[in-house]
Amino acid sequence: MSFATDEPYDSEQQLADDPQAAHWYAVQVASGCEKRVKTNLEQRIQTLDVADRILRVQIPQTPTVKIRKDGSRQHSEEKVFPGYVLVQMVMDDDAWQVVKNTPNVINFVGAEQKRRYGRGRGHVKPMPLSPGEVERIFKQAQEQEPVVKVDMAAGDKILVLSGPFKDFEGEVIEVSPERSKLKALLSIFGRDTPVELEFNQVEKTG
Repeated sequence: MSFATDEPYDSEQQLADDPQAAHWYAVQVASGCEKRVKTNLEQRIQTLDVADRILRVQIPQTPTVKIRKDGSRQHSEEKVFPGYVLVQMVMDDDAWQVVKNTPNVINFVGAEQKRRYGRGRGHVKPMPLSPGEVERIFKQAQEQEPVVKVDMAAGDKILVLSGPFKDFEGEVIEVSPERSKLKALLSIFGRDTPVELEFNQVEKTG
């Protein structure tokens, strides 16, 4: 991936090949600013009257479930490509400028064009995503099973808070987020013994 300067995008060749085609383009944005860029760009599209050329702005996301220490589940979404938004648009100079000049946009993903003369970097020619790439990205976002995340991993030290092993200390050896359970080695009668515990039965100590 190449990203470069603010020189105008020469779209004549692409428009000559396919003058009215709307393609999906990947746009690199400042980290953590994806939603802000989407909102700002959608406002700019209306204000600058380019809705006929910039059709959609998307942030592909997949569902996630984060399991808290008390065992409750928090449903949210996670970005498929952090640091990028996808824009479906008919590429011309005006539309390019609208996207490129949106706050927190770094550049289109594309091929860097060399300067014809002088030194320094050239400019990036935006490259549309292939139909196969677009289908794969959105299919992945729509069909993926929720990713279950928990703030515990093998090797973490824990303290058992409830149940027959209350106040025992141990070390996590396996985490099963989909079952809300983990296995830990507890020292029972002087021996390390694997014990299965619920997430809400333990507290991470280190």
